[in-house]
Amino acid sequence: MNWKTKLRDQKFLSLGLILATLSTGIVIGTLIHTEVSADKGSDKAVTDAVPLKVPSPVKLQNEFTAIVNKVEPAVVNISTEYSPKKEVSERKRGVRPPASQEDEEEESEEGMDLFRRFFRGPLGQNPNMPEAPRGPRGGGEGSGFIVDPKGYIITNNHVVDEATTIKVKLHGDPVDYKAKLIGVDTETDLAVIKIDTGRALPYLAVGNSEAVQVGDWAIAIGSPFGLEASVTVGIISAQGRDVAQQFQKFIQTDAAINPGNSGGPLLNIKGEVIGVNTAIATRSGGNQGIGFALPVNMAVNVYNQVTRYGRVTRGSIGISWTRGQEKPELLKALGVSNGVIVEQVTKDGPADKAGVKAEDIIIAMNGKSVKNGEDLVGRVADTPVGTQVTLTVDRKGKKVDLPVTVQDRAEVFKDDPRFARNRPPAPEEPGEPAEAKFGIYVKNLTQAERDLIKGGEGAGVRVTQVAEDSFAEETGIQVGDTILSINRQSVNSVDDIRKLQASLKPGDPVAFRIARANPLSRRGTNPEYTVFFLAGTLPKH
Repeated sequence: MNWKTKLRDQKFLSLGLILATLSTGIVIGTLIHTEVSADKGSDKAVTDAVPLKVPSPVKLQNEFTAIVNKVEPAVVNISTEYSPKKEVSERKRGVRPPASQEDEEEESEEGMDLFRRFFRGPLGQNPNMPEAPRGPRGGGEGSGFIVDPKGYIITNNHVVDEATTIKVKLHGDPVDYKAKLIGVDTETDLAVIKIDTGRALPYLAVGNSEAVQVGDWAIAIGSPFGLEASVTVGIISAQGRDVAQQFQKFIQTDAAINPGNSGGPLLNIKGEVIGVNTAIATRSGGNQGIGFALPVNMAVNVYNQVTRYGRVTRGSIGISWTRGQEKPELLKALGVSNGVIVEQVTKDGPADKAGVKAEDIIIAMNGKSVKNGEDLVGRVADTPVGTQVTLTVDRKGKKVDLPVTVQDRAEVFKDDPRFARNRPPAPEEPGEPAEAKFGIYVKNLTQAERDLIKGGEGAGVRVTQVAEDSFAEETGIQVGDTILSINRQSVNSVDDIRKLQASLKPGDPVAFRIARANPLSRRGTNPEYTVFFLAGTLPKH
């Protein structure tokens, strides 16, 4: 056998071994696969697996569960409608109203960007731009809690402010109850509303916020993002936080609160209300563990005054002062150890009549030292209107006692728009009814009023009342509007309205040409008007 034949035989041998090995592997793999497939498809039971069982339902109870079960029925969801929204108020821009005298300096832009009241408005709405007049309603959501079985509810003013319709939904009740606004206090951002359900309602017990301590458990209940009866738990993080207006000293909590929680209760471990959830500090717009609640003692004071008198009364002496002017080194340089440096005195106000002058330093009230501006304002505000107090002032190194009669803060600063919203609206002549089809009261315009409406061709009638749930309300007509025409027919008088209504039947489309004072010019004596259309279809029954 030569070497070529030997080499060829070795190649055949190697190839044969490889083929044999592959064949053996294929056979073994097929057998294994067949066995596995047979096991998977087999009906044979597995004998060593213990079946799982769902136990009988046994509800686990703890302190928080018991509290929630007790208080949840008294926490309500509040929805509001604007038809259309009124002027863009300070609360919707996320800033404070204009500072009045005796108020502290406003916070920095960065600070106010962090501080937000968490009212849930229309999705996608830009709160920094005034809305154009329109028919469809805007709206928002917030929370509240019942404090009286007759249906009295405490919430935040910024939840219901400027709303044309307020509706309340009770836990587990499918009915939306229309609420009546009893009164508001813009300085503490609180409001009282009432619903009538024809039955006694569950209500929350009020605690004492002075007993609250840092580290106490805190429970927040409300409707964040419209999710009703949401419960979060945390602790009290701090007290006396001064991050907003003059009379707001907040309880700080890390219980998660978000848009829609406004007006809901903050509870202690006994289920008592210790605060009204009002605002958050946030860079994202959502919860970051820093929430603020108005102490319930403050809310009780506001509630009692609003339900008894229709508004909140606070005392004032009519001065302004600047925060930051109370530094120890400055007071020491001026020869005093404490006090408030008077910056301005309101003309014809109580302090002015008593002889208080700018640059006086108020060092005591009724013989008790005044620590700072907050101390002075708080004590004066709590003093009954008409009470005479004695102010001790340092005037260029000499002490002078001046008797001052405390007056109503709203009267002393009557030009401040915040106080105008606190007062109940003045009764207005209802005008003449325009029949039931539209659901409005109207009155004829004076010639001077006609002349102000450019583009109105000198015509129109003024709307003085809009009936609830009426065709006019659904269409978007609001008090103060001027109706210029209906279905292209000019309106010059109340009689014209009546005639046009008589010609319409249920199911007919109606187009109103409206003149409305522009929101940002309403406070002027010569408001500017926008002319536009509103339309709807008369109901068939």
